[in-house]
Amino acid sequence: MSTVVRGDAAPTGSAPLPDLVPAPETAGDKAGNGAGGGAPQPKKRLYVLDGLRLIAALMVVAYHYMGFDDWYASPWGKSTSTVFPTTQTAASYGWLGVELFFLISGFVICMSCWGRTPKQFAVSRFIRLYPAYWFAIAATTTVLVLRPGGTDVPPTDMLTNITMFQELLGARDIDGVYWSLWVELRFYLLFMVVAMMGLTYRRVVGFCVIWLLLAGIAPQSGIDLLPLLIVPQYAAFFVGGIVIYLMHRVGPTPVLWLLLGTSWLMAQNQLPDLISTAEDSTHTTIYWTVCLAVVTLFYLLVLAAALGKLNFFNWRWLTVAGAMTYPLYLIHEDIGWEVIRHTHRLMPPFVLISLLVCTMLLAAWLIQKYVETPVAKALKNWLLPKKPAKPVPTPVPAPKAGADSGATAG
Repeated sequence: MSTVVRGDAAPTGSAPLPDLVPAPETAGDKAGNGAGGGAPQPKKRLYVLDGLRLIAALMVVAYHYMGFDDWYASPWGKSTSTVFPTTQTAASYGWLGVELFFLISGFVICMSCWGRTPKQFAVSRFIRLYPAYWFAIAATTTVLVLRPGGTDVPPTDMLTNITMFQELLGARDIDGVYWSLWVELRFYLLFMVVAMMGLTYRRVVGFCVIWLLLAGIAPQSGIDLLPLLIVPQYAAFFVGGIVIYLMHRVGPTPVLWLLLGTSWLMAQNQLPDLISTAEDSTHTTIYWTVCLAVVTLFYLLVLAAALGKLNFFNWRWLTVAGAMTYPLYLIHEDIGWEVIRHTHRLMPPFVLISLLVCTMLLAAWLIQKYVETPVAKALKNWLLPKKPAKPVPTPVPAPKAGADSGATAG
């Protein structure tokens, strides 16, 4: 099975994101020593981040459909550079969407954890990640098993994928894009340590400083376990998102500006290795200067959104776009390639791509509405059952004045 290159495709990463309503700000947070979660004073939902997530997802889709060129047998029947001579070069930069996913993920995970108990945070991540993922595993496995020639992924690896820990356990991903979920999970586990101590401004800043320091040390430490835990390739992007959220919550400070600049510098330092991997998958030259410009733009866009500079893009319909992002990411690669493999001779490439992307978006919306939402609700009710309300005792009326409740003195 063809797999996406490590470090070049995304989510969410996303990577996967929860509701984007910021947690309340407290005076203690501004002072740097509060625990968070004071009187609710929610700010406006940052709908623009939902839009940025969709942009990141579509970048990755374009990369896999038009830029990726590392198959044993291309679904197009020939190189993507031949099929898309004018757009393959631009699509080859679509892997950078993963960096945007991770940047937004740092912002949102810090936000969603603030004011919650560790158990609430863990449950929220579980119900956000797994329902759509399990459905995607079932759908992708069905397509791969039923296609001509079947699949060479062993059944034991298919079952291991259900855990989302398949990379740690030495099993193959059913779909190549699942690699980034393991990156996200490690971020969650690291941030859970801070959540268990109780989130405060100072603790989160300290976490960012320590993580960046360990990310710089890990590759040269000679300790195999350290890079596994620290995720040095992507730590800077997650930290960048966390710092931007702190700016959103308490306002920019010199310390936060210095941390954000350090995050950006360390992020650009990772680009040469990521570019080298991406070039192996696109068979085209990818320029460091272009990648740096795109990553810098990502930082600026998320920062501008957090500081309210993009509020004119806060369109409510973008919540739908954000909700579709995770299912779209999960199902688009291998299933999309199989569709291309069987239909590319029936219509012009750009017509096929347009129809395929629209179909994938529709499928993602259906998955979110009819699978992800109801299953997540059921899991939440199971894992965090609401405690029954204590019955309110009925007050006993006091005796009227002059009345005797017992026998008379007679």
